[in-house]
Amino acid sequence: MEYRRFGRTDWHVSEVGYGMWGMAGWTASDDAQSSKSLDLAVDEGVNFFDTAWGYGEGHSEELLGELVRRHPLKKLYTASKIPPKNFQWPAKPEYSFEDSYPTEHIMEYTHKTLKNLGTEQLDLLQFHTWDDGWSNREEWQRAIEDLKASGKIVAIGISMNRWEPENGLKALKTGMLDAVQVIYNIFDQAPEDALFPLCRELDIATIARVPFDEGTLTGNITKETTFPEGDWRGTYFVPENLISSVAHADALRPLIPDGMTMAEMALRFILMNDNVGTTIPGMRKQKNVLANIATSDGNGLSKDVYEVLLKHRWDRIPTSWSQ
Repeated sequence: MEYRRFGRTDWHVSEVGYGMWGMAGWTASDDAQSSKSLDLAVDEGVNFFDTAWGYGEGHSEELLGELVRRHPLKKLYTASKIPPKNFQWPAKPEYSFEDSYPTEHIMEYTHKTLKNLGTEQLDLLQFHTWDDGWSNREEWQRAIEDLKASGKIVAIGISMNRWEPENGLKALKTGMLDAVQVIYNIFDQAPEDALFPLCRELDIATIARVPFDEGTLTGNITKETTFPEGDWRGTYFVPENLISSVAHADALRPLIPDGMTMAEMALRFILMNDNVGTTIPGMRKQKNVLANIATSDGNGLSKDVYEVLLKHRWDRIPTSWSQ
């Protein structure tokens, strides 16, 4: 496992982290399987784990807390997210700050997260949604100062809305934030335009989420794919999204190097970018843990393949189904 400096926190985190959304709130979630996969990841060198209260109303946080207790001799960085008070994803300009992150809500859900984790301190607290119209509100700034001063959290960050990597730049410029989480993958390269340069300038850590474009960049989703009742992906991969996403993924198949899967190529693409502190694929099964971690070998992709993949940038705008 290769490690990278995580911005001004000066942590050294595994460049392949662990996204824990799929361990709660999705169909086929299985706690025993999840725990085995998490333990394997720790054994293989993963030390950054990202969860949220919104993942199973705290259940994913509980699984992370259990993991930390099973590995008391290893430093595992814990990251979680406060849900907006109105429980609406993503944030929209018409959502007021008071409807989203008033001080009492920030404090309440920070304490809920700590209770779920069973720890006195959270390494990275993140706002699960964000709109830059809130950036200059002193309430959230004072709240995080208080949480840091009391030792409840070490660092603070925001999670960017899907396909809006510049709707957060004002917040970053306040100097109050230590990290930003954003969708970045072969298709979603827009963070390279303004977000990554600003983070580099301000020494803010970046977390690349959705490395597989919710599954299309694994190469396993087809135009005929359906999802079980209650599976979030069924509301995301509506026909107009499924068909176009699969078409874009199919265009990558001729580019996959011999002996490599599309998923491996997708992760290696992300790791080629030095602006990325860590990427957080979801990994419910042990075989996926091993496959994803194996990409952290310092080899990346050949220059020729990488430069061709850069041409597969796909700029999209938020819609009713993009969530």
